[in-house]
Amino acid sequence: MSFFIESERTRELRQRLLAFMDQHIYPNEAQVAQEAAAQRWDSPEGWTACPTVARLKGLAREAGLWNLFLPHSARAPEGLSNFDYAPLCEVMGRVHWSSEVFNCSAPDTGNMETLERYASEELKDRWLEPLLRGEIRSAFLMTEPAVASSDATNIQCEIRRDGDHFVINGRKWWSTGAGSRHCQVFIVMGKTDPEALRHAQQSMVVVPADTPGVKLLRPVPVFGYNHAPHGHMEVLLENVRVPADHILLGEGRGFEIAQGRLGPGRIHHCMRSIGAAERALEMMCQRLAARTAFGQALSEQGVWHERIAESRCLIEQARLLTLKAAWMMDTVGNKAAQAEIAMIKVVAPSMACKVIDWAIQAHGGAGVSDDFGLAYSYADQRTLRLADGPDEVHRQSLAKLELARLGLRRKPVEQPVTRGC
Repeated sequence: MSFFIESERTRELRQRLLAFMDQHIYPNEAQVAQEAAAQRWDSPEGWTACPTVARLKGLAREAGLWNLFLPHSARAPEGLSNFDYAPLCEVMGRVHWSSEVFNCSAPDTGNMETLERYASEELKDRWLEPLLRGEIRSAFLMTEPAVASSDATNIQCEIRRDGDHFVINGRKWWSTGAGSRHCQVFIVMGKTDPEALRHAQQSMVVVPADTPGVKLLRPVPVFGYNHAPHGHMEVLLENVRVPADHILLGEGRGFEIAQGRLGPGRIHHCMRSIGAAERALEMMCQRLAARTAFGQALSEQGVWHERIAESRCLIEQARLLTLKAAWMMDTVGNKAAQAEIAMIKVVAPSMACKVIDWAIQAHGGAGVSDDFGLAYSYADQRTLRLADGPDEVHRQSLAKLELARLGLRRKPVEQPVTRGC
């Protein structure tokens, strides 16, 4: 099958990216961690970009490693197909903050794709262009604390038409990226018509972050990590007024937009998960070879042979499945690839959690400290079993698709639309 063949352009970019990681990313991991830890949400300046990350962005752009994620856009001609970008995304996933250096980080990637595909030219000029230049950040406001957002039809945020404006009222959380002082625009999903058909009630609206009535309440920590300087924020929207032309695609089209937004995002998340697992496996092997217990190196003990071998099998399986999904999205479209997209979203984060957990175990007490980054990596991957749809929703979708394939279910299956970042 052709999805096993890596393009010449991807091979060349991958080598340049690996060299950049070696020269600029890995040597600065400790420095970026210090810069992030030093930031305080309750300080007058709030969270701002880490100076080292900002400096490296300039180097990445000079190296031609910029905006690689966005296909079919005249505004970003360097963008690759999903399949060609996937191996590069995996490399970026080896360090949790590195994708921002290349302007390829969530939620900006998903928001840029959404603006490119569904926004007016005026909105693209105002918001997409500075996002593509890496001058600002963005956030996606979908999940709500008061309802089970694994079913996005539960969303209660009100988007009400008032003349030539929309008025927005609601409370959101897990709004990744909204905590940064560089976050200047939100894409908000809410209900414009509660009486419409179930999947035609929701719409998406572009909201400038400084609009009156927008209030950032707090960062929501993950296992104690607040993910500064971007955070996962709880956001209150009180009588927020935006011009009617800030709606994307039209009223009642929110689910349609979400379907287009979340497919590529899941590929990106899963490939980064694979990169994180690869890094964890390397660290596991290095630690086991360096430590002796009960008269022999840990790497010579049978239980660790089993775990190393199983980790390699799990990583390879997840990578092949994710590359297949990316190839199908490029060749036959998101809808035809919905089973594969659902499968990778179940498989890749769960695999990464298992491999990282074994790496933590291999490091002993050091593994659960902040000294090696494994605890932080585990927190990231465990979160991904919920972000962009919990495992249970994707499994349910897969089961329905399988029953339909066998002619045992007549009702069409929709790709799940759940929390996105």
